[in-house]
Amino acid sequence: MPLPYRVSDLSAFDLLLSVAELGSIGAAARAHGVTQPTASARLSGLERSLGLALLDRSARGSTLTRDGALVVDWARTAVTAAAALDEGITSLRATRESRVPVAASLTVAEYLLPHWLAALRPAAEGTSVALTTGNSDEVAAAVRSGAARLGFVEGPDVPEGLTAHPVGRDTLTVIVRPGHPWARRRSGITADELAATPLASRERGSGTRRSLERALGARRPADPLLELSSTTAIKAAVAEGVAPAVLSSLAVAGELAAGTLVRVPVRDLELARVLRVIHPAGRALTGAARTLADIARRSARLG
Repeated sequence: MPLPYRVSDLSAFDLLLSVAELGSIGAAARAHGVTQPTASARLSGLERSLGLALLDRSARGSTLTRDGALVVDWARTAVTAAAALDEGITSLRATRESRVPVAASLTVAEYLLPHWLAALRPAAEGTSVALTTGNSDEVAAAVRSGAARLGFVEGPDVPEGLTAHPVGRDTLTVIVRPGHPWARRRSGITADELAATPLASRERGSGTRRSLERALGARRPADPLLELSSTTAIKAAVAEGVAPAVLSSLAVAGELAAGTLVRVPVRDLELARVLRVIHPAGRALTGAARTLADIARRSARLG
């Protein structure tokens, strides 16, 4: 039930307690950081609200009336309880700010987030990050539900109900094993060839898969030959000759450098994409979560 209007504002009662302890309205005003006229007006308003005379005012100070002494005794319990409530809330907020649940798509989690977390440590000492990974749809769902304070995704769309900010750019790369016919095509392949070829692909809901579909536009891609939820498993399948694949350039840089996989250019297709940080719309990031997002954005500008 709602508080009765006479006791809905405890700040006036807190001011009355200070008058009782310090002996004057002026001293109480200084303790509360307000002017004496403001304090006097608040106390007069309290008296009108209660219909009681609480103070005897004189040039030598202010003393409690008999009714005022009773009200102070009753108010002390309520004001002390309110202070304890505020202290508890402050403690909860501090605990919440020191533990940041983060959700990230696989590409970001494996190849970018470790660097951002290393930069977060000196910037937000005592902060722990609880990381969960998944595809971009799963990351968005975690942020919407509150399971994650913020998320990092690689899909082409801004998830509904969330705010998104760019934190970097990435390029999708067509990869094959060294002996694949495409590996000998110096001029690369066409977008039509890529769309017509069954690939080793991420599952539906993956930002990588959705980014490729968006890039292909009106070209309807062939059904995947193999669907896998692990980037590592897809690279292994490509290396075994199961099928070509399209993955983040970040994910295949090591294999391309070692020669275990080969990059295939696509002559007529733009495969760049934007990586984003997401959080609930209308709810600003605070504390270590905001610091982490800022680190990611700064990293994108530097890159």
